[in-house]
Amino acid sequence: MTVKTLILLALAGLGAQLVDGSLGMAYGVTSTTLLLAFGTNPAAASATVHLAEIGTTLASGVAHWRFGNVDWRVVVRIGVPGAVGAFAGATFLSSLSTDVAKPVMALILLGLGAYVLGRFTFLGLPSGNLGKPLRKRFLSPLGVVAGFLDATGGGGWGPVGTPAILASGRLEPRKVIGSIDTSEFLVAVAASLGFLLGLGSEGVDSTWAAALLIGGLVAAPIAAWLVRHVPPRILGSAVGGLIVLTNIRTLLRSDWVGAGDAAQWTVYGIVYVVWAAALAHSFREHRRNVAAASAAHPAPEGPAPADGAARAGTPVPVPAGETRADAGSRSPEDRSPDAATTV
Repeated sequence: MTVKTLILLALAGLGAQLVDGSLGMAYGVTSTTLLLAFGTNPAAASATVHLAEIGTTLASGVAHWRFGNVDWRVVVRIGVPGAVGAFAGATFLSSLSTDVAKPVMALILLGLGAYVLGRFTFLGLPSGNLGKPLRKRFLSPLGVVAGFLDATGGGGWGPVGTPAILASGRLEPRKVIGSIDTSEFLVAVAASLGFLLGLGSEGVDSTWAAALLIGGLVAAPIAAWLVRHVPPRILGSAVGGLIVLTNIRTLLRSDWVGAGDAAQWTVYGIVYVVWAAALAHSFREHRRNVAAASAAHPAPEGPAPADGAARAGTPVPVPAGETRADAGSRSPEDRSPDAATTV
């Protein structure tokens, strides 16, 4: 273990947590993909990442709670079933041989990466139905499935849970992200216990876990603040493309495929082109949404009142289910005309 490797892991943990805390996904899939690239056993890679996530998810949850980004009812209703699924997934992955587990994990991660890429590139974030309750019969099965995939794929809690709740449109994006990040603490603990029973300490590198943890702890409070300001559509496309590219590489080099150099580079070229087009589309859509929001709510002309208050009689557009303080903290992309009401 070289110092350079530890620094790279710490930086990867920092970057992955910045993305995860801002987007509600991708810490596990990003970190696990990196460990697999280093040649780590798939089960050991997932166990190492979940061990680090015990600390990062705790820090992230506290940071999101302090910024008011957590709905505790959602945390309990999805987190407890998620822990059950994660424990089952960890014991299942521990029973697979390395030769079988590596391409299986890469296939799961590839699917999750493609989902993230497509979701944020073409659909963005929904903004309808805010304030309607999220039912337990929806959150519990979602938690079990997401927890199982998270343990077997080394990540999946965010890529499955976050888009599903966002798609319902019943909880504002910052609270979806904060609640998913906070509930992931329960998933990380359960998965770690499952790997401990299935693997013991075999293959789990505590030094690697510590490096990932340190980077994640540094990034957690920054990410909780960034979730109010970062354009999630662009970030989602960027991360999804990176996950797709890395895991296609693993699959092409596996015994399942065994592609030659020419075939590999052809596929890489196609992925790069699609990824670049997705980023360009996300950027254009982000700019269009910002322009539409600005046109719908133009700044008042003339000098502002001396006390900085809003002009009397001028209604302030506030997205349904939010306070004025929440609305003022959101990015322009989230302030879509469809989600606004006048109070």
